[in-house]
Amino acid sequence: MYGADLGVSLAFLLTIASALLCVWYGAINWNKDASSEVDINLKTWANDEDKIDEAL
Repeated sequence: MYGADLGVSLAFLLTIASALLCVWYGAINWNKDASSEVDINLKTWANDEDKIDEAL
């Protein structure tokens, strides 16, 4: 009888731990790719601006 109780308790605790791990991972990686995209756009804009200034 105690084996079934341990299994249910373990499943419950692992489910809660899994949910917390997902929240932690999401918070760490929130908009991680978006910042690199902004940097690329900023560098492209700066290069285009330099080319326009040289043409003037």
